[in-house]
Amino acid sequence: MKKNTLQENLSALVRSLPEKPGVYRYYDKDGKILYVGKAKNLKKRVSSYFNKEPDSGKLRLLVKKIQDIRFIVTETELDALLLENNLIKKLQPRYNIMLKDDKTYPWICIKNEPFPRVFATRHIVNDGSEYYGPYASVRMMKTLLDIIRKLYPLRTCKLNLSPKNIQKKKFKVCLEYHLGNCMAPCVGKQSEEAYAETIAQIRSIIKGNLSEVIGALRRVMMDYAQKEDFENAQLVKEKLEILENYKSKSTIVNPRINNVDVFSVLNDEKRAYVNFLKVMNGAIVQAHTVEIKKKLNETPQEILTFAITDFRQRFGSHAKEIIVPFRPEVQWPDIKIIVPKKGDKKQLLELSERNARYYSMEQQKQQELVDPERHSRRILEKMKQDLRLDVLPEIIECFDNSNFQGTFPVASMVQFVKAKPNKKAYRHFNIKTVEGPNDFASMEEIILRRYGRLQKENLPLPQLIVVDGGKGQLSAAVKSLKKLNLDRKIAIIGIAKRLEELYFPGDPLPLYLDKKSVTLKVIQQLRDEAHRFGITHHRKRRQQGTLKSELTTIKGIGKDTAQKLLQHFRSVKKIKDVSEQEMIPVIGKAKAALVYHHFHPENKA
Repeated sequence: MKKNTLQENLSALVRSLPEKPGVYRYYDKDGKILYVGKAKNLKKRVSSYFNKEPDSGKLRLLVKKIQDIRFIVTETELDALLLENNLIKKLQPRYNIMLKDDKTYPWICIKNEPFPRVFATRHIVNDGSEYYGPYASVRMMKTLLDIIRKLYPLRTCKLNLSPKNIQKKKFKVCLEYHLGNCMAPCVGKQSEEAYAETIAQIRSIIKGNLSEVIGALRRVMMDYAQKEDFENAQLVKEKLEILENYKSKSTIVNPRINNVDVFSVLNDEKRAYVNFLKVMNGAIVQAHTVEIKKKLNETPQEILTFAITDFRQRFGSHAKEIIVPFRPEVQWPDIKIIVPKKGDKKQLLELSERNARYYSMEQQKQQELVDPERHSRRILEKMKQDLRLDVLPEIIECFDNSNFQGTFPVASMVQFVKAKPNKKAYRHFNIKTVEGPNDFASMEEIILRRYGRLQKENLPLPQLIVVDGGKGQLSAAVKSLKKLNLDRKIAIIGIAKRLEELYFPGDPLPLYLDKKSVTLKVIQQLRDEAHRFGITHHRKRRQQGTLKSELTTIKGIGKDTAQKLLQHFRSVKKIKDVSEQEMIPVIGKAKAALVYHHFHPENKA
């Protein structure tokens, strides 16, 4: 099909679209699905793809590939949202966001049979059985089943316990009965009515209605106590303690918060992480986080809307209240959307956000282990973006000055390659041309020496220099780069300690990065490592300086003798206080006399 003919056909299709809610689908020249979208107004939404220049490369590529448009009209925007969600999962179009989550989650089944069994399953059978879940956390489900088994003796066998079979005495008690795990309904030792009451309580526990079960058990315990049946009262009391303990661990907010869904979104450049919490009576009964891979730079609102629809369908949620960090694109009828600012619901939202953040950190750690190169590149790309660099900062060098009341001025340089320390390239500098405590002049000297040498020896230059200090240190460093004609070849920034401001040459206003930003973390790590490396060297120089000024000035006493004395007596002050006899075993009689009489000339014979 020629290009002009194709454009005419697409334009005709767009013009013929109804101004109603619905779902549209884009196809390529081979009839392969490209994209599924929803719209409040099909005509306006689809027209927007062709009436203006797309603002991203991926969107331009999508529009270029569209050869056919199909649509389905729906009654409401919500119907369009539900249909879009189902079509995306079924068709998996290339340009739609996708949940990276293809697991089958387990359910708790209460089997449709006489004396129902309660067990975990991953297969739903349409036989009238009750299914609760799915449980994203298998651990949570197993904990719940363990509590149920501790509280209630239930049958686990697959026998057909019909009234007819029980009356005919077809069965015998098994080991589970003797162990106290089953009340043997198979031989008539437990009535169907009593078993049904147990199942009703189990149903309430699974739904999170612990208060109802606790109240019922407390009434039963009091009845036993009034009848002076203290043995059964004690058994019920033990069950109550198990439930109370479980409730105390699972209640995290006000118990009056009941049947609420909580959603939070953590956004990255290429992906988003969505956390879902289901809360019943203040207790979290469902918790799940997924990674969503973005395809067309989707907004947080689009991602949240998609996730709410998918999760509520998947987990069978009918909650009438949803807690979110911001308003989604679509309003659900009869559902209250809350964006909390404070209080217990705000705490729930913060908990959900923490879960999303921990999940993203865990995913990144796993990615780093599996593919460290890819992880490093992601960090470098983020740094390039945050610091407005022209190239990836694969080699970064950071400088720090140290002096002690103006004496023993030194400097240190550390190097990171691909965001990791390269300790072989670390360097110390003894300041040679600067007198007194002048950090700016010291910085100017070491930058000139370092990069003058790299130029002379034709060695690789870094893509980024980090200077520990504010505008003054940065200006001094830039002055040296200009002398070497490197000021336009190497990017340079300064980091000031007080508020972690980042300064750029010629920019009077600092840049403040998010405290949790990976870029700031790498820069802080560079700065701290340069400081640590510099302090170690500075301390060593001070010790050497002390040796020279206090002991090695004594005629006949060299560096080795001074070192022996300091190792044995720990300080020059203690050496002054000890007797000549005490020094003899350490450095010998002759040298002991020299040191002692140097500090005590009045005792010289």
